Amino acid sequence: MELLRILSERGLIFQMTAEEKLSELLDGPPLSFYIGFDATAESLHLGHLVPLMIARHLQDGGHRPIIVVGGGTALVGDPSGRSTERTFESMNTVAGWAGSLRRQLGRFLDFESRDNGAIMLDNWDWLSGLNHLEFLRDVGRHFSVNRMLSAESVRLRLETGISFLEFSYSLLQAYDFLHLFREFDCVLQIGGSDQWGNIVAGIDLIRRSEGKETWGFTCPLVTTASGEKMSKTQAGGAVWLDPRLTSPYDYYQFWINVDDKDAVYFMKLYTFMPMEEIDELSLLKGADLRSVKERLAVEATAITHGMEEAIRAQKASRSLFEGEGSHDEVPSLQLPRSILREGVTCLDLFVKTGLCDTRSEVRRLAGQGGLYIDSGRVEDPLECLDPDTTPDSLLLRAGKKRYYRVVFSAE
Repeated sequence: MELLRILSERGLIFQMTAEEKLSELLDGPPLSFYIGFDATAESLHLGHLVPLMIARHLQDGGHRPIIVVGGGTALVGDPSGRSTERTFESMNTVAGWAGSLRRQLGRFLDFESRDNGAIMLDNWDWLSGLNHLEFLRDVGRHFSVNRMLSAESVRLRLETGISFLEFSYSLLQAYDFLHLFREFDCVLQIGGSDQWGNIVAGIDLIRRSEGKETWGFTCPLVTTASGEKMSKTQAGGAVWLDPRLTSPYDYYQFWINVDDKDAVYFMKLYTFMPMEEIDELSLLKGADLRSVKERLAVEATAITHGMEEAIRAQKASRSLFEGEGSHDEVPSLQLPRSILREGVTCLDLFVKTGLCDTRSEVRRLAGQGGLYIDSGRVEDPLECLDPDTTPDSLLLRAGKKRYYRVVFSAE
């Protein structure tokens, strides 16, 4: 039970089918498994990272990952874990998102190995060509409406309403598994805990239509010690894996600022550090926990953005919180000095840097005493900066831990 044991002791498994058989499979000859990500945004976020970590563990164990970007299923919308229907997006938008996800996923898995290199597919390629009547006859006849209605993802939506479009999602994802079984001999599907019903539906469809056995397991929905979803920052925004949406510095800051109670748990989930080392770090207490969280932040950031960016973020963090070095590594915004004479307020800078999403948020934080420029508290966010006395570089802070540097360049 080596591979299954590794995944289990790191907290990566929530539910599984046929544990003993699955253990034999994972420790046996190489197999193909798949994980799907619907193209519902231009980037994956932290909530998608656990399945990717599992895929890397299994690939390191000799198995071949198949990553399915859901350019087709994203047009339907998965009702799992949602109280309302998703916003209906155009086919062009979804296609663009699917392409973005394909490029992004290449950073997490080995796609070059001749033995078990990962395969990336878009289910639009086979779902878009389905004949509706043939699909109903060949696939739909294997599904019991009574069983579909009892699925948690559907049952929770019956009171608020669920469209036939979303109701059919389970059939399409099950067909994905069947297609991959036929074309790539894929025998294992992995997904988040909210995907259990869809995974089981695929296993059942393959058994009914092909007379073959397949398997599946899910990873847990990860929450922080405070009960919040892992994919969100303290400010409420998503932690994206795309550096254009969440910079490596902000990504690092998310990890360095996790609750002390979560640090070791997240090391198990989100790094490839040996368990022996994690167990040793779990013994540290008090002020030493800062070094534990720093190690977590470096390792986690390196996986997503590379070690060079992780070290840059570490230096920036130390320069701000420990007084080491300069502020050069802090994310910065460059503006022409001429705009100072046109009239720039503190409010403008906090919105331009993205430290605050809206002007009203700037006013609120200022009223709470939570905005600083250099070492001075911002009392009036509508006050214009003096073009004659404002230095070439300003360090902005929102709250206790969010920083941005504004650099005014010469004309």
